[in-house]
Amino acid sequence: MMKKATPANIAGFLNRTLQVKRIKDASINGLQVRTRAARTVTKVGFAVDACRSTFEKAKKMKVGLLVVHHGIKWRKQKDKDLAKQRMAYLNRNRIALYAAHLPLDLHREYGNNMQLSRMLGVQALRKFGGYHGIKIGYQGTFKKPVTMDSIAAVLNRNLNTRCRVFRFGSERIRSIGIISGGGGSILLEACREKLDCFLVGEIDLTVYNAAKELGMNLIVAGHYATETVGVRSLMPLVGDTFGVETVFIDDPKEL
Repeated sequence: MMKKATPANIAGFLNRTLQVKRIKDASINGLQVRTRAARTVTKVGFAVDACRSTFEKAKKMKVGLLVVHHGIKWRKQKDKDLAKQRMAYLNRNRIALYAAHLPLDLHREYGNNMQLSRMLGVQALRKFGGYHGIKIGYQGTFKKPVTMDSIAAVLNRNLNTRCRVFRFGSERIRSIGIISGGGGSILLEACREKLDCFLVGEIDLTVYNAAKELGMNLIVAGHYATETVGVRSLMPLVGDTFGVETVFIDDPKEL
């Protein structure tokens, strides 16, 4: 029997699927805005960021629940006034909001890093990327050695992005570590694991300089772009479970 498509029911289902309560996170994951939570929704939107531009697109698409990677409620909240403005907009327009941050980075089926690993055909996968006591990414090997350009071409095509490629190591890539979003701090682990390449969404100058000195190849594919794949992977799951229309709300950024 198909489940009733209320924001609360969908949120509970996603919490269980992504094991939200088991994962410590700066994000307050789950149903963050409960606007008309008892109301059945017919369309669920999926997006990376909970921001005004995304909300406006969701409104035009008549979305009743928005599922995002970056929500509006965080522990040690620094932007309380902005969060209130965003919540007010959602309430006015009757859009409920669900967020899953780290749980959607590291999930072994629907997570950003698993989706990127599959996209690139990486094999012999194992957990990689220690962050606050948990491994949030994956490392593995290619069936045959590949080039930096061939990896970037797959990402550019599938993520609609423009990878920055920094050739600081071997030309032949046999192994890779993958961290979506702003995972530059995990560079040193990639070096300790003696990987040939580190794929990440976003880096800062410190990480660039360290990678160059340590001889670690870098592919920087975009914070936004690398985190579209997790929310996208949830769309058929939610659609089939609750019998709702699902839509991806693309709101790209140059990061």
